[in-house]
Amino acid sequence: MKKIVIRAGKERSLQRRHPWVFESSIARGSADAGETVRVESAEGAFLCWAAFSPQSQIRLRAWSFDEGQRIDAAFFRQRLDRALAVRTRLPIASDALRLVHGEADGLPGLIVDRYGDTLVAQFLSSGAERWKAVIADHLLAATGLSRLFERSDAQVRELEGLPQVTGWLRGEGATEVTISEHQWRLSLDVAEGHKTGYYLDQRDNRKKFADTVRQYGCQSVLNCYSYTGGFSVAALAGGAQEVVSVDSSAPALARATAHVALNGFAPELHRALDADVNATLRGFLKEGRQFDAIVLDPPKFAPTAAHAERAARAYKDINRLGLRLLKPGGVLFTFSCSGGISPDLFHKIVAGAGLDAEADGFILDRVGATPDHPQTICFPEGEYLKGLLILKS
Repeated sequence: MKKIVIRAGKERSLQRRHPWVFESSIARGSADAGETVRVESAEGAFLCWAAFSPQSQIRLRAWSFDEGQRIDAAFFRQRLDRALAVRTRLPIASDALRLVHGEADGLPGLIVDRYGDTLVAQFLSSGAERWKAVIADHLLAATGLSRLFERSDAQVRELEGLPQVTGWLRGEGATEVTISEHQWRLSLDVAEGHKTGYYLDQRDNRKKFADTVRQYGCQSVLNCYSYTGGFSVAALAGGAQEVVSVDSSAPALARATAHVALNGFAPELHRALDADVNATLRGFLKEGRQFDAIVLDPPKFAPTAAHAERAARAYKDINRLGLRLLKPGGVLFTFSCSGGISPDLFHKIVAGAGLDAEADGFILDRVGATPDHPQTICFPEGEYLKGLLILKS
């Protein structure tokens, strides 16, 4: 077993069971891509077993902090079984859910989602890539399914020195899938959709939006960065009589329109706008339009903390416009999925937007990802999705 020695003083994060070690923290040692290594302190004390990534700034990703643990096929089967067992205990009102959430499930670099009878996996690190065959075979054995589609096409693969890969890893067939979520039906294409096909992490927030629209009698709803219209369907389920979905993807909007029909809502209640969100918000402002409820669910503006300042300006701008377009007594569901923006910073950004918009409101709730996208105590970086539910005063 190859050994990696950590610089003196840099072992503290591993002692707190944080699973990452950056290149600058390594004193000496090397290994092949994805190879399991023994990680020791400068004094020679055991710290963890980890996967080595020679081209990534995150040079080590810890598999286990137990010196007696063997990192073999049985280890991965046990970790997968544990992740699947946890999901059976969670309140998930859908046949689509996340089965493995990377570091939170002790499997750094591995994402696995289930959409009905189809599994979709992302192998995003050298360590996960090295054990791909074992992982794929056991996922199918443990779930009783026969189809596993690979969506290892995220840009983070390039940082690992890995090529982007998509296609059937096990099984074959159509990539179009229809799922149930709460009382709705939604369709997606696992080969083409965002992430692994859909934003499962917003499942409970969509239900909360439907309930809020109903509770506050919201008739007009603006869904920005709507993608395939999950929040739009939720708004109609809550009784909205006018829903506008805005996105820059015509195919996504076409699917949003199809979702309206799939769930039995009258097509005239929904309008799809293929347009830039910022320009649309400014245009509505000039027209004097206002809405009873607005959703702001933009893409990742700040992938890391280094991008936070630029992202803060973008978040502030759309929230300022959103608050100005919101009627008094209306509700704003505003989100950030940027890991580089902390919940505290996001609150401050929205507060600044409120000052600029000369608007205030009550925070009804603070929300995050669904429980099948867990965050652990030892890995705070796992908290990426954060949202504020605001009632405008």
